[in-house]
Amino acid sequence: MTDYDAVVLAGGAARRLGGADKPAVRVGGRSLLDRVLSACAGAGRTVVVGPRRPTVRPVTWTREEPPGGGPLAGLAAGLRHVGAERVLVLSADLPFLEAEAVGALLEATGGTGGDGGGRGGPGRRGGEGAVLTDAGGREQPLVAVYGAEPLRRELGLLVAEHGTLNGLPLRLLTNELELARVHHPTAAFDCDTWEDIGTARARIRDDGSVLDEWISAVKAELGIELDVDRAGLLDLARDAAHGVARPAAPLTTFLVGYAAAQRGGGPEAVAEAARLAGALAARWAEETDAAAAGPASGPGPGAGPASGAASGADEPS
Repeated sequence: MTDYDAVVLAGGAARRLGGADKPAVRVGGRSLLDRVLSACAGAGRTVVVGPRRPTVRPVTWTREEPPGGGPLAGLAAGLRHVGAERVLVLSADLPFLEAEAVGALLEATGGTGGDGGGRGGPGRRGGEGAVLTDAGGREQPLVAVYGAEPLRRELGLLVAEHGTLNGLPLRLLTNELELARVHHPTAAFDCDTWEDIGTARARIRDDGSVLDEWISAVKAELGIELDVDRAGLLDLARDAAHGVARPAAPLTTFLVGYAAAQRGGGPEAVAEAARLAGALAARWAEETDAAAAGPASGPGPGAGPASGAASGADEPS
C-alpha cells in the first residue's frame, strides 16, 4: 500500500539520554532512525522533522519552529510537505517497528482518511485513523496513521485556541480524533533511556531473532530489497559443511549469490542457484559417505558398467 506519506519526528532533546542524538544511536548496527525509515519504505513521501543526519534512503528534511517546540509543532512542520490523504506518524526511536505493523495500521484505517464530523464527540473510534497500543494497552500516538485533513483541522483549532503549538501535549490533538486501536506491543517499544537501548540491543541478539535482525541489517547496508529464503540457504550451508568441509558453507552461499546476480538477481535466481548447489552438495556427500564405508559397501554412487566387469565370464557369449 503506497497511498500514504510518512512524517518521522526526530527533533527531541533526549534529556533522559543525557542529550545524546537519540535517532543516531545504533541498535543492531543500524541507527534508530534508519530502522524506522526501513519500516515505512512504502510511503510515497517521507518527511523527517529534525536536524539533518545521514540516512539509508532519501527523505525530505524540515524543522519545527522554533526547534524543540514539541511533537505538535513538529507534526505541523511535517504536514506542510505531504500530499497524501493518510499520514503515517512515527517517532524516530522505535527499534522493532516493521512493515507488518505499518500495514496493520493502514488496514485499520479502511483506506480512507475520513472527515470526522468535528471535534469533541465522546467515545468515537475508528473514523480518522488508527493508533498502535503497547504491552500495557496504552495508545502510542507517535506510532499511528491519521487522516491528513483531520490532522490539519485539529491543529488549526489548537492554534486558534492556544495561539501556538509549541509545548502543547500531543493528547490535546489525539483526544479529539476517532482512532481505531491496533495492538502490537513489540512494534510500540520505544527507547527513552539507556536502559531501553540496552534492552533493545540484547533482544535483537536473542537466538530466536538474531538471524532475521542480521539479514535485515545486511540488506539495509547493501541496499538490497530481496526476500531471503533463510531456511533454504541455511540448509545448503549445512549440507556443504557436512558433505564437503566446514569452510565450504560460507563460500558456497557466496557463490550462490554471485551466480544469482549474474542471472539477473531476484528470488527466483537465488532459488535456482541454491537448488543446483544443493544437488551438487548431495552428490558430493553420497560419494564421501560411500568412500568412508569402504569396499564392503559395494559400488558407490554413479558406478558405471566397469564396476561389474568381473562377472562378465558368467554371461553368455
